[in-house]
Amino acid sequence: MNILYLTAGAAGMYCGSCLRDNALAAELKAQGHDVLLVPLYTPTLTDEPNVSHDRIFFGGISVYLQQHSRLFRKTPWLLDRLWDSTFALKLAARSSIQVDPKALGELTVSMLEGEEGNQRKELHKMIRWLQSEPAPDIIMLPFSLLIGLAEPLKQALDRPVLCTLQGEDLFLEGLHEPYHSRSLDLIRSKVETVDAFVAVSDFYADFMTDYLRIPEEKMHVVPLGINLEGYDPAPRPMHDSFTIGYFARVAPEKGLHLLCDAYRLLRARSDFPPARLEVAGYLGPEHRDYLHEIEKQMKEWGFGEEFHYRGAVDRNEKTSFLQSIDVLSVPATYDEPKGIFLLEAMANGTPVVQPRRGAFTEIVQRTSGGLLVEPDDPQSLAEGLFSMYKNPTIAREMGQRGAEGVRRFYNVSLMAERALEVYSNYVGARGRRRVDITPVEVA
Repeated sequence: MNILYLTAGAAGMYCGSCLRDNALAAELKAQGHDVLLVPLYTPTLTDEPNVSHDRIFFGGISVYLQQHSRLFRKTPWLLDRLWDSTFALKLAARSSIQVDPKALGELTVSMLEGEEGNQRKELHKMIRWLQSEPAPDIIMLPFSLLIGLAEPLKQALDRPVLCTLQGEDLFLEGLHEPYHSRSLDLIRSKVETVDAFVAVSDFYADFMTDYLRIPEEKMHVVPLGINLEGYDPAPRPMHDSFTIGYFARVAPEKGLHLLCDAYRLLRARSDFPPARLEVAGYLGPEHRDYLHEIEKQMKEWGFGEEFHYRGAVDRNEKTSFLQSIDVLSVPATYDEPKGIFLLEAMANGTPVVQPRRGAFTEIVQRTSGGLLVEPDDPQSLAEGLFSMYKNPTIAREMGQRGAEGVRRFYNVSLMAERALEVYSNYVGARGRRRVDITPVEVA
């Protein structure tokens, strides 16, 4: 099968969606399929071999300039290459491109408008290049925020367009009015231009069917899968002190502050000795004050020496981190649709304690790799963590069951197999008559 995947770079951040898209593309390529993984906005950052193309479309700098100035909507394509280069985009990413949804309302609406939006020139660049490549059997959009591309791509390439759903509601709900309502209206109005939608969890399929008003017959589920290479679930020696781990973006919605509240409750118990709370994950500039306040609070509580932030980590560092902790907990305050960090922890034999919400529930129940506690409740979370501390044999058994469950239900080969099952239903389908879209200028 020949598959065209569009994926969205996240400005120098390890992004769960990028990791998922890259892992799926790499596995399908390894199985002998032709896969073209094309980044949008910025280069993608992965902790595995990156199989994305080196050509980037809708470059973050161009998209921004064209949104805010009519001049750049008419500049020659050759000139655009100055700021569309991988070097320029990586440099901009290191300078922290603004990704706060509250600041991106107008741009979000413009991208959803597709052919009618301010980035029309970028759309024409991509289509002209894709028309020079072998025609794909399937076109995959990375999320519904790019649904404005569906109709133009279908017209230009005469191929079915499918759309992955993997967490965009959190971004949409962060938009200010009128951009929130306008964005939702645009997505819902364009659902008919997409042949099928692919959610990454059962929870998210049900949620997005209602949220975006997607016909049930168009919805499919392709559960997450991870590359297990290098992950070792073998039992490890007992640590000197009980170690609780957090591995995710450091942001309020991921709930690190709740984990710290639960840790305080644990340390107030006479039967819970000094321990460690280890944190790893990307920290955006907009959330540095959030982490600073947490560190300050932990010191005021007398636990400053027991709290450590390790920063963003690569794959080897991630594996070492997950194998060094006794339990993982990321008590997110919203209904997380993915939960890759849970799969990675359990793949290394580490049990988890998670709120009963979003995809967490189905992952923990399916793998039997941890405990579920009440959402947004530090006391319930503390009790779950204490249970892991008090019953190390049971905790180890959970870790081993989780490792087995991930290998059975959430391996990358199974994800690719399920994806191909879905895609095969649409191969051979056609959009409308192929149309050559005349660009503003040929590079």
